[in-house]
Amino acid sequence: MFYWFMKNLVAGPILKTVFRPWVSGLENLPRKGGVILASNHLSFIDSVFLPLVMDRRIFFLAKSDYFTGRGIRGWLSRAFFNGTGMLPIDRSGGKASEASLNTGLAVLARGEVLGIYPEGTRSPDGKMYRGRTGVARMILEGHVPVVPVAMIDTEKVMPIGTKIPRMGRIGIVFGEPLDFSRFEGMEGDRFILRSITDEIMYELNRISGQEYVDVYATSVKERATPARR
Repeated sequence: MFYWFMKNLVAGPILKTVFRPWVSGLENLPRKGGVILASNHLSFIDSVFLPLVMDRRIFFLAKSDYFTGRGIRGWLSRAFFNGTGMLPIDRSGGKASEASLNTGLAVLARGEVLGIYPEGTRSPDGKMYRGRTGVARMILEGHVPVVPVAMIDTEKVMPIGTKIPRMGRIGIVFGEPLDFSRFEGMEGDRFILRSITDEIMYELNRISGQEYVDVYATSVKERATPARR
């Protein structure tokens, strides 16, 4: 109810009027059934504008830190992320990674839309970085198609580190669905998972027009962070 209320009566109409998002290829989104939307990730507002232009509800996997704040601010943060379809996951690896996978698979099993950022984090500089293979494993285990989605200019409207969006127009491009059913039953093969992920990133790179860098974005961020003494 909160999701519908905010999208259709409160935040949605205001954001659409102010930022006038343009959309291309929305017809590529299946009208029913489980599907993964694999998107590039340029700004915090990617997860705000993508749901606004879709009729179907979308769920995102979000880091659990967003749900652990204290006080009024923490309560408001949890209310916002829960209400907008964010599902908390632990990124610490091991059993936590399996729990994250199962959370996503549960969404797909219900025939719903799951949003994933294959790069694993926001781009630090507007370039596109190497995708992580978790998206490929979820595709194969969930037996679903994947639709590549390119967010355009969201990093200009709300760059990393800013709290208030700037005036500007953003775009959203939905690519054609990709079918990897030919690899069914091979989710344990890391070479297959890498091949699927690279094919998704190639298509994302094509429709977004971003410069591609074949390293992980997290590695770039770590190198840019001054070492503590």
